[in-house]
Amino acid sequence: MSGRDPFCQPRRARHGAALTLLFASVLVTGAATGSFPEDDRKSPSDTARSAAPAGHHEDVARAAAEAMADGESPTVAAERAVSRSGDRWGAVYSPGEFEELEESLDGRYTGVGLSARRERDGRIEVTKVRSGSPAADAGIREGDRLRSVDGRKVDGRPVTEVVSLLRGDAEDEPAGTVVRLGLERGTRAWTESVRRARLSTDPVTVRTLADGATVVGVASFTKGVGAQVRTAVERVPADAGVVLDLRGNAGGLVGEAVTAASAFLDGGLVATYDVDGDQRALHAAPGGDTARPLVTLVDGGTMSAAELLTGALQDRGRAVVVGSRTFGKGSVQMPSRLPGGSVAELTVGHYRTPSGRGVDGTGITPDLEVDPSGPAALERAGTVLSGLGR
Repeated sequence: MSGRDPFCQPRRARHGAALTLLFASVLVTGAATGSFPEDDRKSPSDTARSAAPAGHHEDVARAAAEAMADGESPTVAAERAVSRSGDRWGAVYSPGEFEELEESLDGRYTGVGLSARRERDGRIEVTKVRSGSPAADAGIREGDRLRSVDGRKVDGRPVTEVVSLLRGDAEDEPAGTVVRLGLERGTRAWTESVRRARLSTDPVTVRTLADGATVVGVASFTKGVGAQVRTAVERVPADAGVVLDLRGNAGGLVGEAVTAASAFLDGGLVATYDVDGDQRALHAAPGGDTARPLVTLVDGGTMSAAELLTGALQDRGRAVVVGSRTFGKGSVQMPSRLPGGSVAELTVGHYRTPSGRGVDGTGITPDLEVDPSGPAALERAGTVLSGLGR
């Protein structure tokens, strides 16, 4: 499995699945109001609590309250309750961690500015170094091997755990703290001390391939990304096809994914979802480019809102999907405030593609399965694109 490092990722490993994400309050707020504006997140106290299965939330809240009464940690007690519940995507955050989650969805994060991928042999390879970041200033390059973080070996670890180590603990290791990275380049092995910094994401990138096709890369669906995708597509020359690169996109705001879908669809259904049995639907805005050749490139790190977008384009016959099976995160979470101030984000439902396919636990199978790593995947995507015509 591959993934992007700090762009929209967790600080703690136990939060990895939930942060990568998570329809969170955007989806539940939409269910309550009937709309999905681009910036419509509410605090847990403002979110429609009636949308969640009362027993699940109440059990977690009760565990936190009892722990407080006994002088124990309510957060730890809530985490245990979530673990016992079997909620695969449920998570508990301290107030500071939840605030940082909200900030990350606004396109800000604390980290060192590198992206990483786990290779088949379990080793962690640096896939991108953000210009001007602490990692870039330290001379770290794409292709370097990351062997350890603060003395902890990372070979074989999930990328989400490696990201958590790089970013550090929300309270104890903020921006300005130092993280020691064990690195390898060819026969050279060394340790680099890098200071964490507050960074902003650059989630949408645009480049042109040699054959004239335009690659629109989307690293995560943070605030404003949907509009950026639409603008990028509108600027593509009329005779050029588009490769929508969603590899390593761990999700984000569902409203932004729906807006991105609107760049390629002329209205119509994007996805359906349920909240405690109540069925809802998400629709694209009219006026998208429905004629331009389109290939969507995905991998095992394509998750959540990115899978929602992929499934919509595939089911609607709008794009040929190329790459490997996506991650399979198709559930809906809702946050609620717990005694002591922490926040529990618990599963309340699941979404389906326009044809009714479930995604959670199964992912999306590409139309053409190829190795999604490296430039060869883009070449294959470009070849498919050239055969689509207009």
